[in-house]
Amino acid sequence: MPDFPSIAGGLPVFFFAEIGSTNAEALTRAGTSAPEQWIVSEIQTAGRGRRGRIWVSEAGNLYSSLLLYDPAPPAQSPQICFVAALALHDAILDLAPALAPERLKLKWPNDLLLDGKKIAGILVEGSIANGRHAVVTGIGVNCRHHPEDASYATTDLSAAGLTLLPRDVFSRLAVCIMSRLAQWNGGAGFAAIRNAWLARAHGIDSEIEVRLPERALRGTFRAIDENGALVLGLEGGHSELIRAGDVFPAAG
Repeated sequence: MPDFPSIAGGLPVFFFAEIGSTNAEALTRAGTSAPEQWIVSEIQTAGRGRRGRIWVSEAGNLYSSLLLYDPAPPAQSPQICFVAALALHDAILDLAPALAPERLKLKWPNDLLLDGKKIAGILVEGSIANGRHAVVTGIGVNCRHHPEDASYATTDLSAAGLTLLPRDVFSRLAVCIMSRLAQWNGGAGFAAIRNAWLARAHGIDSEIEVRLPERALRGTFRAIDENGALVLGLEGGHSELIRAGDVFPAAG
């Protein structure tokens, strides 16, 4: 184990030199009633992002998944992606105090941007395991590498002049996420999470394109609602709530 802690944020950490997917491993362990824990790997061979996309997983980046049971009522559990995003934002700024906060932004629903380019992604998955709702939050951070052919512009911390080791990012993240989980309070504190997220959001009041499986919509990113849905302003003063989709800057 390359100096990763065995306990982080009060939870055990299980480190792998190589694994298929940290999320898949966490979901498998949930099925065996394993305790709440972190799964971390140096390399993933079958990493995935939203909608089943392949997640490039070279050594030198952080690949981690947090397994929790019943962190909130099932309807509120997806809000954990905002909790995790805030915690990661907190962690990076804590580790890089010279980084201007306006350079680091949160992209709806689950990405972290540095200078407008993606440096981290979050994937929340769940299952019913022995009568409990297991929620797995996968967090991948581009510390030293980033894909060149992604649909959204990407970068990594090293390319931006920030030399942060995966173990240091993880150690700070594990502390920050416990603080943000306490603030969220099983969904009861989402209003505070929402306000903090909006204060760090990328592209508020800008024109965006939201790509859905069956169509694409263009409009203005107004806010997120009390459940985390994107509020898309349309022509004529109308708006539409987007609960899942891919957001891009509006072309031309």
